[in-house]
Amino acid sequence: MGKIIKNLWEHKGAVLAIICLLVVQAVCDLSLPQYTSDIVDIGIQQNGIEHAAMEEMRNETYESIGLFLSEEDTSLFQDSYQKIESGNYKRKKIDAETMEILDKKIGTALVAISGIKESGQFQIDSIKAMLDAGTITKEQILEMENQMTEQLGDMSESIINQKAVLAVEEEYKALGWDMGNYQMSYLLTAGAKMIGITIIMMIAAILAGFFGAKTSASIGRDLRSRIFKKVVSFSHSEMDQFSTASLITRSTNDVQQIQMVSVMILRMVLYAPILGIGGIIKVSNTKTGMGWIIGVAVGIILALVTVLVAVAMPKFKKMQSLVDRMNLISREILTGIPVIRAFSREKHEEERFDNANKDLMSTQLFTSRVMTIMMPAMMLVMNGITVLIVWVGAKGIDVGNLQVGDMMAFITYTMQIVMSFLMITMISIMLPRAGVAANRIDEVLKMEPVIKDKETAKDIKNTQCKGIIAFEDVSFRYPGADEDALEHISFVAEPGKTTAIIGSTGCGKSTLLHLIPRFYDVTSGRVTLDGMDIRELSQSSLRSTLGFVPQKGVLFSGTIASNIKFSGEGVTEETMKEAAEIAQAMEFIEEKEDKFESAISQGGTNVSGGQKQRLSIARAIAKQPKVFLFDDSFSALDYKTDAKLRMTLNERLTDATIIIVAQRISTILHADQILVLEDGKIVGSGTHEELLENCETYLEIAKSQLSEAELKGGVSHE
Repeated sequence: MGKIIKNLWEHKGAVLAIICLLVVQAVCDLSLPQYTSDIVDIGIQQNGIEHAAMEEMRNETYESIGLFLSEEDTSLFQDSYQKIESGNYKRKKIDAETMEILDKKIGTALVAISGIKESGQFQIDSIKAMLDAGTITKEQILEMENQMTEQLGDMSESIINQKAVLAVEEEYKALGWDMGNYQMSYLLTAGAKMIGITIIMMIAAILAGFFGAKTSASIGRDLRSRIFKKVVSFSHSEMDQFSTASLITRSTNDVQQIQMVSVMILRMVLYAPILGIGGIIKVSNTKTGMGWIIGVAVGIILALVTVLVAVAMPKFKKMQSLVDRMNLISREILTGIPVIRAFSREKHEEERFDNANKDLMSTQLFTSRVMTIMMPAMMLVMNGITVLIVWVGAKGIDVGNLQVGDMMAFITYTMQIVMSFLMITMISIMLPRAGVAANRIDEVLKMEPVIKDKETAKDIKNTQCKGIIAFEDVSFRYPGADEDALEHISFVAEPGKTTAIIGSTGCGKSTLLHLIPRFYDVTSGRVTLDGMDIRELSQSSLRSTLGFVPQKGVLFSGTIASNIKFSGEGVTEETMKEAAEIAQAMEFIEEKEDKFESAISQGGTNVSGGQKQRLSIARAIAKQPKVFLFDDSFSALDYKTDAKLRMTLNERLTDATIIIVAQRISTILHADQILVLEDGKIVGSGTHEELLENCETYLEIAKSQLSEAELKGGVSHE
């Protein structure tokens, strides 16, 4: 979770904007239930009469209310009303707090007036006359009012409100008001406010969704970019620790998990507490006495979530490794289809794929089934809570402690609170899988490349480089290996000369070549370029002087021209054509309809192995480096093309250092220096003729590849 929050923190400006929008959305969402309650309680049941403090009243009503107010209350009452031309009194604009006090005081006075009228013992006018005459005091009138209120018992507040509303309605009728229009005006006003609030809520939700989606997409983009840049910086040592299938899964599926959870955090996790806390505050203001029901609901939900997460968590962690395995097997099968068919292993590979597929499916089914229980369980809790609220609330309505609208509002607020916990629950189910994905991504991002530039790394320009490569007592051991792959290797490869490396399979030829571009770093000794340790040079400048042709030709989707010009914009059309000519690629290029603009499919699958190698060689030549590294790059060429290509290389690349790793002696026959490797050690060094005479290992290789006449010709040539 911490890693996900860290990704979100990088976009804190957008997150802050989303929080503000969510607050606006929550405020609007929490306001609507109160309007619904008011429409039912005030708009329908009270005919739109909202306050006991009447908007307008007659003079006699004004004086009658004043009789039942204390001196302090009378002052407040008088300050809140002003006399108008008709002789009536109109309410001034007052704040909500004053209105609440005024409603309570005037409501109690109206109930007292109504009670006196119903008793028939006194008339309001006679009470006023008695007060003026001094036969009754203000305190006695207020005591009479208190006695009437006490007689109402526990239902006093509800009854006072109801009687006050009836008195206000009678007063409005006496003023000649049309109560039907008055009620409709209230309902339309409340409805218009609800529509306005809904529109604001909708706009806030849309903007929050837009910014949330944009932020999560940016997080996904940044993570993919960082993973890609990190993987590109990996040496062979780091690449060996992660399979290609795993790296693809981490940069696609795992990033997708983070992106999906990020948008849910921004839209749901942040919104849930705002809505939940706001709902609790609103519920506490309803004064329904049913707050304990919310505690029961939340307790049940938390218990349910705890059980589900405990059951599903281990499976979510396992799922990502199963996805990796599925991708690995799929990639192996798809890339190895020719071999699979050749050995008739289709059935076996189908079973292997089916097993991986079923393992992933069974795990996904288990987690899905566990999660499927959640929604019905949550709906059961929500419906059960609704029934409980209605049952308890109905009793409150029956005894007059609760109004229908208040119960409706309480149900809505309770559902909002429960829904907020449900949102958190849903995201909590996804978090374990996202947490696993975040850890897997973090493994890649935190992996420090073994091979990196020093702070004092120097740059060497291709134009300034002579191309002298020297190995000085070099030994190398693969990470985690028990023995050295190369031991005490020393030689010098000079410009204008060809250095060839030959030996049996697995003797370390390619490993030796890979030390030059720093795919690996030496364990001991050093490799130098023009006398400088290559570890003291920046990797980019070192590799800018090298033209590397791998053992397996690699082409990229595009055209023949784009592949030959792969080294950069500095490759001109003339250079490209010259490189293709040297690499003996012009023959098949000219046969194509689009020539250099002919399409190359991904991986170069639409060209033969020999054509792929020649294009790879042309790509290296077009770079015009000072050092050429050929890693068994002529193996797919026929002998005629091989010989012609080597001859052209010797003629045209006279000032470059050429290092060739080869299996065929015919490829290196005329090399200026041939190194013979056996078990990671140099067991022979010299020209072809010299090695035939003094190197037993080379002689054995030569005998296995050359005829007796060729062997004698080689010796006599000396």
